[in-house]
Amino acid sequence: MENQTGPESEFKGRVVVVTGGSRGIGRAIVEDFARRGARVFFTFHQSAQAAAQVGAACGAQPIQCSQTEALAIAATIDRVSAEAGTIDVLVNNAGIVSDALLMLMPTDDWNRIIETNLNGAFHWCKAVSRPMLHARKGAIINIASVSALVGVRGQTHYAASKGALIAFSRALAAELGGKGIRVNTVVPGFIETGMTARLPAQIKQRGLERILMKRFGRPEEVAAVVTFLASNAASYILGQTIVVDGGLTAAG
Repeated sequence: MENQTGPESEFKGRVVVVTGGSRGIGRAIVEDFARRGARVFFTFHQSAQAAAQVGAACGAQPIQCSQTEALAIAATIDRVSAEAGTIDVLVNNAGIVSDALLMLMPTDDWNRIIETNLNGAFHWCKAVSRPMLHARKGAIINIASVSALVGVRGQTHYAASKGALIAFSRALAAELGGKGIRVNTVVPGFIETGMTARLPAQIKQRGLERILMKRFGRPEEVAAVVTFLASNAASYILGQTIVVDGGLTAAG
């Protein structure tokens, strides 16, 4: 890949797909890649107005696509490949959370979280692996959660989906790493997003007390790690799990 001389041209000529890019961490990732010169496509599910605003702000192209429909995901990858000629980076960011204690959790809630957060990432990785293998290059960054590493009441389904995503990413790195495709995972802690804002106050307070830096992170701080992992500077990083949590897990 061609070396560039500044952040505005670092990803010039490269094509990036970000799932769930209309808000929060996903939006910050889309904007950071676009600022660095990438051609960015991002998916959204229902928030068409928010997606249009992101696209207008940074020049990225929104695509409506369900996270739970394998055929729609495959069609989206085919569309981007046909339009852009290649896909250099996939960021699996889309996900949902819905807190409930296990003994009160409807089975449908469990299935919905697993289907969206874990199975969705599986469908995206499977679909993008073909063009990346054909090109013998690419980077896949999967976004997990600190809930996979520390116990959070009411999030057994969410923790299971994100913990499995970490394990999935390591196994996928073993499959694709020798063929020029780097797979890594980013694990955000408590980040200032709409999803975090909806958490119960007591959970947020307990989290804040355990964070060594005594603040929640910003979406841009996660996005910077994602773009680094997709860059030439990270060319020898494969199968790793990078935690961005202000010292939450370091505190024990």
